[in-house]
Amino acid sequence: MQTNSIVMTPDTIKKVAQQLFQLKDQCAVYTFTGSLGAGKTTLIKELCELWGVREPITSPTFNYVNAYKLNNDQLLYHFDLYRLSSIDQFIQAGFDEFLYLPKSWAFIEWPEIILPLLKHHVCHVAIEYSLNQNERIVVYRTVL
Repeated sequence: MQTNSIVMTPDTIKKVAQQLFQLKDQCAVYTFTGSLGAGKTTLIKELCELWGVREPITSPTFNYVNAYKLNNDQLLYHFDLYRLSSIDQFIQAGFDEFLYLPKSWAFIEWPEIILPLLKHHVCHVAIEYSLNQNERIVVYRTVL
C-alpha cells in the first residue's frame, strides 16, 4: 500500500487526474471521499475525459450510477452513494455486480457504506479542504 498527496487547484486538476489515471492498470475501483463541494465530481469528470468518455459527464446523485461506454467494449461506472442507506441496498440493486468486471472501472463517490466489498485493486482518493480557498489536498492510496 502506497500513500501519496498532491495539492489540487483549478490550474492543476488535470495533472492530478493524470496521476490517478496512471493507476488504471492496477486499480479497477476508485473511491472518492470528501466534504460536500470538495471537488469529487469535478475530479471524476477530468478522469472520465482521460478515459475517453465523449458524452456529457454528470453526477448520478438521483439514480446512483451512470455508465459510460469506452473504446473496445470497455465500461466506466460512476456511482454516487450519498443517498444510499445500507450495503444491503447496494447489493439488492445489483450494483455489486458492476464492481471488478473485466474491461471496466468504477468511480465511487461516498463509498463508506460499501467499503467491506472493496478488498483489492482499489485506489482510495480523499479530497480535503486547504487553508487556501482555491486549493484542495488530494491524498490517495492503493490497495492491490
